[in-house]
Amino acid sequence: MQLLEEDKKKIKGALNEISDSMTRVEAEKDFVREVLKNLYDEFKIPKKTLAKLANTYHKQNFNEEVALNDEFETIYQTVTNQEAE
Repeated sequence: MQLLEEDKKKIKGALNEISDSMTRVEAEKDFVREVLKNLYDEFKIPKKTLAKLANTYHKQNFNEEVALNDEFETIYQTVTNQEAE
């Protein structure tokens, strides 16, 4: 593949922008992990639950989550003949 010097610079610039964006994403993920850890330390709510709360809040899809959980419960009970205690 033959690339003009101008094209190489354009691609390199785009790669730098992508790398910078990925660095910001990593920093934000670290921030979220730290906030979840702090919440766990203060309230002893499992991090998995806190993360699900945060994701549901962010996506504003509480009703969908409830429906998925209800569906899971129904299918599980049907397959295993086991009721929740």
